[in-house]
Amino acid sequence: MGEDKRYLHVGERTLFERSLAVLRSLFQNILVVIAQDSPPLQADVPVIRDLIPDCGSLGGLYTGLRQASTEHIFVVGCDMPFLNPQAVRYVIALKDNADIVMAQRKNGLQPMHALYGRRCLPVLEEMVRTHHLKIQDIVVNPSLNVRLIKEAELSRIDPEGRSFLNVNTPSDLEAARRLHARPIDPHSQ
Repeated sequence: MGEDKRYLHVGERTLFERSLAVLRSLFQNILVVIAQDSPPLQADVPVIRDLIPDCGSLGGLYTGLRQASTEHIFVVGCDMPFLNPQAVRYVIALKDNADIVMAQRKNGLQPMHALYGRRCLPVLEEMVRTHHLKIQDIVVNPSLNVRLIKEAELSRIDPEGRSFLNVNTPSDLEAARRLHARPIDPHSQ
């Protein structure tokens, strides 16, 4: 997009502020991971840089898991303006016996709105070592227990799929701003 997505506005708040507000309502410990070459981020939560450079989201996931004090972490991109607390809680509730809990929507897997356990670390290390950086490919590793959440299951909680919308292009940003201005249908909740 040519600009730092963290600081783009949807409504009165930036994408980062919107995500952080929802995460604060759900978690005691929040850790923000940024790329090594990212401009500094001023926040009142811990902010660390990727331990492994130039690995994109996979490097951020690895860093978050490595630095976390918990067995599982919930991972979300900073470009998701409509995180739904109920959808996040649902993902977390399915963590028993799972190394990964991830939504599978009609447009594909949602690796940046997912739960990952520490048992993913060796797999992530191997993916980095072999420069296999497509984060969603972690779900095919046979050593991990993966719980995929189908779209029909999710639609009971988030009928419009707002929690999974992300901003990658200027047209995505404009669509998010229009969606923000439109009230949520209470009958679709």
